[in-house]
Amino acid sequence: MTAPLPLRNIAIIAHVDHGKTTLVDQLFRQSGTFRDNQRVEERAMDSNDLEKERGITILAKCTSVEWKAPDGAAVRINIVDTPGHADFGGEVERILSMVDGVILLVDASEGAMPQTKFVTGKALALGLKPIVVVNKIDRPDGRAQEVLDEVFDLFVSLDANDEQLDFPTLYASGRNGYAGLDANARGGDLTPLFETIVSHVPPPAADNEGPFKFLVTLLDRDNFLGRILTGKVQSGTVRVNAPIHALDAEGKVIESGRASKLLAFRGLERVPVEEARAGDIISIAGLTEATVANTIADPGVTEPLHAQPIDPPTLAMRFAVNDSPMAGREGTKVTSRMIRDRLEREAESNVAIRVTESADKDSFEVAGRGELQLGVLIETMRREGFELGISRPRVLFQADAAGQRTEPYETVVIDVDDEYSGTVVEKMALRKAEMTDMRPSGGGKTRITFSAPSRGLIGYHGEFLSDTRGTGIMNRLFEKYGPYKGAIEGRPVGVLISNGTGEAVSYALGYLEERGVLFVAPQEKVYEGMIIGENAKPEDLEVNPMKSKQLTNFRASGKDDAIRLTPPRVMTLEQAIAYIDDDEMVEVTPRSIRLRKAILDPNERKKASRRKEAA
Repeated sequence: MTAPLPLRNIAIIAHVDHGKTTLVDQLFRQSGTFRDNQRVEERAMDSNDLEKERGITILAKCTSVEWKAPDGAAVRINIVDTPGHADFGGEVERILSMVDGVILLVDASEGAMPQTKFVTGKALALGLKPIVVVNKIDRPDGRAQEVLDEVFDLFVSLDANDEQLDFPTLYASGRNGYAGLDANARGGDLTPLFETIVSHVPPPAADNEGPFKFLVTLLDRDNFLGRILTGKVQSGTVRVNAPIHALDAEGKVIESGRASKLLAFRGLERVPVEEARAGDIISIAGLTEATVANTIADPGVTEPLHAQPIDPPTLAMRFAVNDSPMAGREGTKVTSRMIRDRLEREAESNVAIRVTESADKDSFEVAGRGELQLGVLIETMRREGFELGISRPRVLFQADAAGQRTEPYETVVIDVDDEYSGTVVEKMALRKAEMTDMRPSGGGKTRITFSAPSRGLIGYHGEFLSDTRGTGIMNRLFEKYGPYKGAIEGRPVGVLISNGTGEAVSYALGYLEERGVLFVAPQEKVYEGMIIGENAKPEDLEVNPMKSKQLTNFRASGKDDAIRLTPPRVMTLEQAIAYIDDDEMVEVTPRSIRLRKAILDPNERKKASRRKEAA
């Protein structure tokens, strides 16, 4: 049997859109993982449809490349591509326990961003040694040396030790496939990066002689193999069909079975192997109940491995059965049982999500890290054929030692053109945010940092983009649970509500346009209680969008003017969720996103409103 190759296990950490998935593409090409004539999609690691559309990494994924040094020695490098958005931080925390080093990728212009701080702090706390890669070095607005100083300051603020502060630095262009030790590098290949990984990242601290132990850090499903558990072999060797059992954090045996299949990562593929040794990152099939953070081990092992704790969810939404008059027309999965099974599957593999069933069994409270994470789950479900009613997001409150109510706060870093900075500061103050830093960032831009209650940020992003004419960049990161800030003003305008069921008519919409902004077009189906537009005034208004012109045998004195309507405002799923108020819902189906009142009947709505006022 051939001796296994020397191993290196690394994770790539970066903020959204700093180029890590593109860099992994080039590592594949230059290590020979792809043939020269092989047709490969751009950003090969972003395999999920939503990842391709949004250009972000949502799920942590493992891969490996085999690199041959100039002297002919071969090394296998296991790479984990991590999500860059704070909402998917649950993925990041888990995979850091599998690796022995991290590549911190920072944009040569934007520098260290909040998400970089979040994940890097976790990595440094685990004692991992970083390699800093300043990417997009060929950008005309690049400022490599200043960015490097920012990274060093970041490491100091995160209590990095002396060994971690003595990090190697490379300057690279992931898109063009080169890296160098000099900031002026503008050509070559990624050999300096490969060499730095091999020399700087230690081989896995593996106990080959001990009993087999394996910590589950990712969970996946396969139609043929069932549950697939991915993680790093901490000690010993496991062979196909070897007896194994799963232990929870307290050391209790969850289930026993056999390792029916062992899969190793080779490039983008998972390939079957006969055995796996300590230090390697593999997947195991054969167990039906073991989940993330469980220890898989020889039957003789009784002590579980330590699993990294996960930060708690801070935001919740209600997922309800769609009870609108149009329910069941566009989706194939509409019952509460189907929704429950799907949410339980999601909570099983995604430890950052928590699902609670309501007393009436018709709705479920889904708690997660943020609007984007829950929005991605809803979008995935609607593409699978589900119909849902989604409530406005609400933050999860806690109580401190003195019994006082506390709420989640976020650090918000905003990069904005100087001319819009005053508007942003004013709007954030209305949302009970406190400014902690404000400094010019060059190029006529200002970087402003706030500490803001998460409650005040719900629905602000669209307004922020309008205020900054689409040029502002906002990054958010969970900071702490702090004192409750009191009432925060909600949406300043009311909505136009349909008072009947049928098809919207151009004649009626022409007159309703004077009242505000419409969300529906002529011939679009509407129903009683559906929100068809935004009222220009603060109160809600019930209107008739189906009113047609009265036809008589009298001639009109003047010629009728053709009705010309402004195109309706079409909202994305995230915009709709951010827009609705507490007494409203988003109806989500595979083909439509509609806004509606939670209580469709106007008389019942008034009764509920009176009861709320009396309480």
